[in-house]
Amino acid sequence: MATISRKALRETLRTSYLDLVSKFLAENGEEILRTKSNEIALPCVDAEGNDDFVVISFKVPTGERGEDGAAYDGYAEAEDYTLKCAEKTAKAKEAAEKKAKKIAKDKAEREARAKAKAEHKAKAEG
Repeated sequence: MATISRKALRETLRTSYLDLVSKFLAENGEEILRTKSNEIALPCVDAEGNDDFVVISFKVPTGERGEDGAAYDGYAEAEDYTLKCAEKTAKAKEAAEKKAKKIAKDKAEREARAKAKAEHKAKAEG
């Protein structure tokens, strides 16, 4: 009995999901354009009426190469992504707070300069 290679099994898996999603989208009125063996494109229109495409790629990752090549772990990847998003949000919040402080400091400095200038002008006139 001949065995099927892992590569062939992955190809079959990827193709079956690509076909499944393509069928679902086609049944919901979408035009499906097959652009590569693992990719479909959907012509669409954005909120302002501009023509665009949404491209969906399908892959079955094998993991890292090399002697200690760890198998792909989707759960770990999802956790890493969640952590990166939280870190990015925290950095953006920190940057916004820094900017707000700088704006307030600059405003106070401008007001102090204007006040000093007005006082100097008043002394010069009086």
